[in-house]
Amino acid sequence: MVFERMANRGHERVLFIQNRAAGLRAIIAIHSTTLGPALGGVRRWHYASEEDALEDVLRLSEAMTYKAAAAHLPMGGGKSVILLDAALAEPREVAAKAMGRAVDTLRGDYIAAEDVGVNEQYIDWMGEETRFVMGGEKKSRGGDPSPYTARGVVNGMRAAMRFLNQEPTFKDKLIAIQGMGHVGWNVARIVIGEGAKVKAADISPERLDTAKQQLGVEVVNVDHILATPCDILCPCALGGVINGNTIADVQAPILCGAANNVLDDPFEDSSALMARGVLYCPDFVVNAGGLIQLAGLWLQYTQAQLDQKIADIESTTLRILDRGRVLASNHAAAVDYARRVIDGGIPNQPRQGAIHAG
Repeated sequence: MVFERMANRGHERVLFIQNRAAGLRAIIAIHSTTLGPALGGVRRWHYASEEDALEDVLRLSEAMTYKAAAAHLPMGGGKSVILLDAALAEPREVAAKAMGRAVDTLRGDYIAAEDVGVNEQYIDWMGEETRFVMGGEKKSRGGDPSPYTARGVVNGMRAAMRFLNQEPTFKDKLIAIQGMGHVGWNVARIVIGEGAKVKAADISPERLDTAKQQLGVEVVNVDHILATPCDILCPCALGGVINGNTIADVQAPILCGAANNVLDDPFEDSSALMARGVLYCPDFVVNAGGLIQLAGLWLQYTQAQLDQKIADIESTTLRILDRGRVLASNHAAAVDYARRVIDGGIPNQPRQGAIHAG
């Protein structure tokens, strides 16, 4: 069963970790190292089943391959998940160090980073046991990548506006953001700073209250945010929220968010969105800013090079949206673009005439 699923998605390696003394159960999936070592986050989550955890790590690691390729990074795709016994379980140093040792056994084929449920402290604990980790503050480099992820998402929004022959400005635009974690917060901060109004939802009342007080967002019930009439819908929580049951609710001409695998069935759901006239910006293209920042530090890029690559998300998104006119969907166009990069078929050049935005 596992080998069949690996073959279907093209995975190279899947590692299952069990460390009872540390209370650690985890899965590391390496999808591809064709372009370079696989870089991807460590997600701590309470899954309903081991089957759900495996499906999540396989989908996420595959998306990381395409994300790195679409960003023209010499990196591959990987991801890892830590299975929690209870939701919101407190992070433990002993488990983090055990995870670090597991990552170290791969000898650099997989470089770990932050994801849901993991912060800089957790990465630094892992960094006590391996050098193949990014996103910490003391034992590794990079820190919180979310501001860079948010910048890329905003650049993706600009591309969508240009594609629809709109001025790429946020003045008087209404943005609906699902999830006010680090990335959602930074997206809101950027667009509000440029004149947008933001409606936001989150499962945490505390985060929403802070966002209301500090950023001036309008709070929306989490059950209603996807159906909010707006100019841009921006899912920044977990994946799979746009699916056969929710597509009909979307009342935005543009769907551009930071959540990984935001579409439950990406090929089918992207086609359905296109049929409804909703312009979908593929998530693994627009949310690549954090990956670019951490991978660039690993690759010793200059800050100017990193800033340019994050700016290039706009032109890459435009090229993919153009390609989506003749393919089945924008997701199909994004996967096609990434695969052609992996095969060496697309030079690292911006779309002709595109204007970069930081």
